Amino acid sequence: MRDELLAAEKVKAIEWRDGTLFLLDQRLLPGEQVWLGHDSAVAVAQAIRDMVVRGAPAIGIAAAFGLLLGARARLAAGGDWRAALEEDFRALAASRPTAVNLCWALERMRERLQRVKNDGEVLAALEAEAVGILDSDREANLTMAQLGMELIRKHQDGPQKLLTHCNAGALATGGFGTALGVIRAAHLAGLVERVYADETRPWLQGSRLTAWELAGDGVPVSLNADAAAAHLMKTESITWVIVGADRITANGDVANKIGTYQLAVNAMHHGLRFMVVAPSSTIDMSLEEGDDIPIEERDGRELLELDGRRVAAEVAVVNPVFDVTPADLIDAIVTEKGVVERPDAAKMAKLMCRKRLH
Repeated sequence: MRDELLAAEKVKAIEWRDGTLFLLDQRLLPGEQVWLGHDSAVAVAQAIRDMVVRGAPAIGIAAAFGLLLGARARLAAGGDWRAALEEDFRALAASRPTAVNLCWALERMRERLQRVKNDGEVLAALEAEAVGILDSDREANLTMAQLGMELIRKHQDGPQKLLTHCNAGALATGGFGTALGVIRAAHLAGLVERVYADETRPWLQGSRLTAWELAGDGVPVSLNADAAAAHLMKTESITWVIVGADRITANGDVANKIGTYQLAVNAMHHGLRFMVVAPSSTIDMSLEEGDDIPIEERDGRELLELDGRRVAAEVAVVNPVFDVTPADLIDAIVTEKGVVERPDAAKMAKLMCRKRLH
């Protein structure tokens, strides 16, 4: 299966080349494929904030390379460059507050930096760490894809209908995808009859990204309005809802794109299973439960306007871009360390004590 998955890789969102971080501008997909070059920490932080790159693992990877670019500029400027670099750490950390992978990647870069005492070795060490973060995410994607596919088969062997929300594919990671990685593996194993992709308001990641990725892989996919999900659960014999995550707390609560929580409630009502797929870097054991997760709220214009044109009345806007799904609504959390079924604090702690699966 691993070789089949590697052969199926077609899309990537991040490329490090000739000392420049290139990001596929996801705001323009699927109409245009435009790669933007970034050569400073400030530029990378802005790209993360502006949704050029999105998806928790991809944000973390981009931030790692952003810190490398910051170190390069601070070293060239001379003086107390390590103190000056703290400004870049702060700018990158503040670019998106909910996805824990961002701070996890920056902390890895900080730890690597602290071990290097010779200034002449700093950039090579930080580049190796950033590339390692990218490569390890790709490997984690492949492991999770296999584990999730086997979980689907364990409960029902044969073609099934699946539903997903937002985009947790290659565009959101350093490789094959988390939730879409599982779906891709299931498709290769003959376990997918059809995938229903929520459009995912207000940025339409399901419409623009998920449907585009799946169609490009030849996976049967149907796009639906977010509000149609419960109706489809009732009428279309869907077996699994499969989503990614931006942060998972110590008790197994999951923060993901707004709308995930209501999917989990509806899935339980209709007897569907609910799977969350995310690398262990998404698990934040410092937070006890989902109520502790900072929830990003973005500019109200994302709801009031469409392509810069006003489409709504002059009203107040509430625009949280994540919600929290309680652990008791989740059937399984799939990570590269293994699978936790019916997650709780004890099971999550046991998972995090394991070494990575190979």
